[in-house]
Amino acid sequence: MAVVDLVMPKLGESIMEATILKWHKHAGDYVRMDETVLDIATDKVDSEVPSSAEGTLEEVLYNVNDVVPVGAVIARIKTSTEEQQAPAPPTPEMPRQTTQQAAVSEPRPLSSYSAPQSKPTGNANRFYSPLVLNIAASEGVSMSELETIPGTGNEGRVTKRDILQYVSDRKSGNGFAKAEVVTRPQSYERAQSYETPAHQQYSAPVFSTGNVEVIELDRMRKMIMKHMVESVHTSAHVTSFAEADVTNMVMWRDKVKKEFEKRENEKITFTPLFIEAITKCIKKYPWLNSSVDGDRLIVKKDINIGMATALPTGNLIVPVIKNADQLNLVGLTKQVNRLANDARANKLRPDDTTDGTFTLTNVGSFGSIMGTPIINQPQVAILAVGAIKKKPVVIETAQGDSIAIRHMMFLSMSYDHRVIDGALGSTFLNAVARELENFDAGREI
Repeated sequence: MAVVDLVMPKLGESIMEATILKWHKHAGDYVRMDETVLDIATDKVDSEVPSSAEGTLEEVLYNVNDVVPVGAVIARIKTSTEEQQAPAPPTPEMPRQTTQQAAVSEPRPLSSYSAPQSKPTGNANRFYSPLVLNIAASEGVSMSELETIPGTGNEGRVTKRDILQYVSDRKSGNGFAKAEVVTRPQSYERAQSYETPAHQQYSAPVFSTGNVEVIELDRMRKMIMKHMVESVHTSAHVTSFAEADVTNMVMWRDKVKKEFEKRENEKITFTPLFIEAITKCIKKYPWLNSSVDGDRLIVKKDINIGMATALPTGNLIVPVIKNADQLNLVGLTKQVNRLANDARANKLRPDDTTDGTFTLTNVGSFGSIMGTPIINQPQVAILAVGAIKKKPVVIETAQGDSIAIRHMMFLSMSYDHRVIDGALGSTFLNAVARELENFDAGREI
């Protein structure tokens, strides 16, 4: 008999831990190679962990809702072969000591959260996962305090359990050592928004009386809630509006959709047509495809378009079409449909939601004619398209003006006024509108 370790996989460069959502197999169950053993979740996406061997699940080392570091052994599988114990799949940043893993699996005593012996240096290279920063923000933990928390994760990184235990200690006053005041590095200046009164007010408890229903928000809704509030605290939002006559595009799609589906085995929606227009305009105005880093603007050469997708639960996720400008209309359609279907079936891969540079949201799919979307950080702009409505419109021709029934649509774009001024934002938005209006109705599929 040989025993194979099943380890927590690495689900992205910045992901250092994951939460166990559900065990599909339990101790004593037989598992086949690549059969799903458990579901896990990070602050970006949910995922399934398949078995790395065939045999009997001998031991389960973590429970549901436990937060486990990447590379930690989460279960052991006993195989029927006589081969040596299979090594754990290598990960770029595997925890170096099993004692660190053991420290994460059990809550540490309060006394272990004393201040470090030496004053923190404020090293800007210390990594904090988005999940840890979210918790610090909601609990009012400043960056100077965060730097004093000794981490049990890989290379001394602060894990979710570390920050939660620290907050618990601080609230109870037992074994809590007051954080030392340190000089905040320049790279952390943007985190000052965590300490603003508005953010603290957002986190304050609300007590309701009377005939009410109290609903516990699910994990994804909590993440969306924090992400939206942090975006408003980070960027100076401003929204511009434009109206486009998309009659040519609507008539073309109506004409080719049956033939397109028969030939490509894919339904063509308006979304790939919108994305195609956006990518053309981004090439003309590349600042819209950027992010802010302190006093620097990072202009992205890759055009990765995120598309906000509603889930059956009512939550929202933003899968990303990588290098959208390099895909033709058929390629865009296939990618849009795959990502939308995978999102609704909870089958998105971790890579499907990363590295977005610009986001499109279709508020018109739910009947809204326009909206004021919130920027998907760290991007600088998000474009919303409204419902397409037939309207009487004045048409200017060489023979004079006339009134005709046209398919009209509002576009609205929120952008970061720190780096995108109204002139550039409005110019880009109107460029997208004109791109849609000038759609070639005689285009071949």
